[in-house]
Amino acid sequence: MIFKKLIHPEYFQGKRRKDKYFEGWYYKLVSGDENETLALIPGISMNTADPHAFIQIFISHRDTKGISLKTHYMRYDLNQFTYGHDQFWIQIGESKFSKDSIDLSINDLNIKLTGHIHLNELTPIRKTLFMPNIMGFFGYFKFMECYHGVISMSHQTQGKLLINQRSIDFDSGKGYIEKDWGKSFPRAYVWLQSNHFQNAETSLMFSYADIPFIGLYFKGLIVNLIYQQKEYRFATYNNAKVIEEHIEKTHAYYLIKKGKYKLEIDAKSDHEIGLASPKNGQMIEQIKEGLSGTIKIKLFKHNELIYADEGQHAGIEIMKEKK
Repeated sequence: MIFKKLIHPEYFQGKRRKDKYFEGWYYKLVSGDENETLALIPGISMNTADPHAFIQIFISHRDTKGISLKTHYMRYDLNQFTYGHDQFWIQIGESKFSKDSIDLSINDLNIKLTGHIHLNELTPIRKTLFMPNIMGFFGYFKFMECYHGVISMSHQTQGKLLINQRSIDFDSGKGYIEKDWGKSFPRAYVWLQSNHFQNAETSLMFSYADIPFIGLYFKGLIVNLIYQQKEYRFATYNNAKVIEEHIEKTHAYYLIKKGKYKLEIDAKSDHEIGLASPKNGQMIEQIKEGLSGTIKIKLFKHNELIYADEGQHAGIEIMKEKK
């Protein structure tokens, strides 16, 4: 079962954890008309001070007036969190999440969210013995502060959600699924994601973070680009290097090299809102995330440009180290 969880990080990893532990799944949904983007983050916070399960809801709505953002943090008792052992699913309260579907039944003073979304044609990442998951061989280590998993780089959505009596149609929409678990988020990192490029089959996820490791820190890079059904992986564990980096509050630029390939990434976020994040298993920190950013990419082979594109509805988090 340990190896099964290693190559299938979607499974609940925290069965034996009781303190200073969090685990959260990140479901992103973009409606077919691209006017609605939702991030649904079900998870669990295990600690002695404030143990609970949660569903964090991030809504980005676009209309003629522009883009509006709202977040909601729904708390549940730990005994309202259950999970599958032989198949992946988690249930928090009356809402259930799996690789194939999302069933929501949330009734609160501030938000009522109900409905069913079916997920199909998932795009898993490439795995090998050396790379059992997106973390590469680091996934084998048991002492990392935070672990990351990518469940689907892109997939189709079908169904409808009702948000405070407003119906949202997700037929012909797109989704993305990843997750994090461990003790705390990195002290500083940049995270980017989009699967709404002009080339409809292109998808990108990017993470560059300060990683604590045996009393020291190193810069950990994970980038996964899928273009024309081929996966381009740029990561610390396969000797990819960051050649250039420029970071501002809402703008991140990177030039990355691995072997004969170079990847240029230019990301901008114009609307952000605060989300709860973990510190020693407690959801007491805050990060800033946008769901309506843009990511421009250029892929080079032997210094020759072979692909350029721009991704919309990008998830963007730029977290600098606190002084």
